[in-house]
Amino acid sequence: MDLIACEDTRRTRALLSHFDIHTPTISYFEGNKVARGRELVRRLRENQSVALVTDAGTPGVSDPGSLFVREARTAGIAVVPVPGAAAVVAALSAAGVPADRFHFEGFLPIKAGRRRARLLALQAGETTIVLYESPHRILATLEAIAEVFGEREMVVARELTKHFEELVSATPSAHLARLRAGAVRGEFTLVIPAR
Repeated sequence: MDLIACEDTRRTRALLSHFDIHTPTISYFEGNKVARGRELVRRLRENQSVALVTDAGTPGVSDPGSLFVREARTAGIAVVPVPGAAAVVAALSAAGVPADRFHFEGFLPIKAGRRRARLLALQAGETTIVLYESPHRILATLEAIAEVFGEREMVVARELTKHFEELVSATPSAHLARLRAGAVRGEFTLVIPAR
């Protein structure tokens, strides 16, 4: 491997150091995805090998990795996936809800009106819904879910596949009360079962 492209070079470097891997790293994240993606494709065309890693989850699933992958594939470069942890699958496997069919929404819109409109559209579906949410917006999202879906029991998973992992089944208001009582940290995966 010639280069490792990663969201946070410091975080990835800690993991690589643990396994005594000395491959150079370069940042690739939302803020530099266009310019850096072009640079990475250029390196691939020069027969260098590039690994794409994320801080959590699987590259290309709700992160800017999909843009880089598309550009590489468009350039005729083979993309080889290495399966790893994905919060959407981990949450579904441990939620205890029907998962034979599900809708993965990823992150909801940031603006309250658009978020509510999207939830209303999702409510019409007949499958389990999986959402991602940041610690900065989790409370507003749970409030919107309570408004649109009512007090339907759902699963809130936090920090899946990491040291402080937790999965809690409760109603949206119970989740809100629990999260308001402490510090809100970590990345969240929300699972709303079909009716």
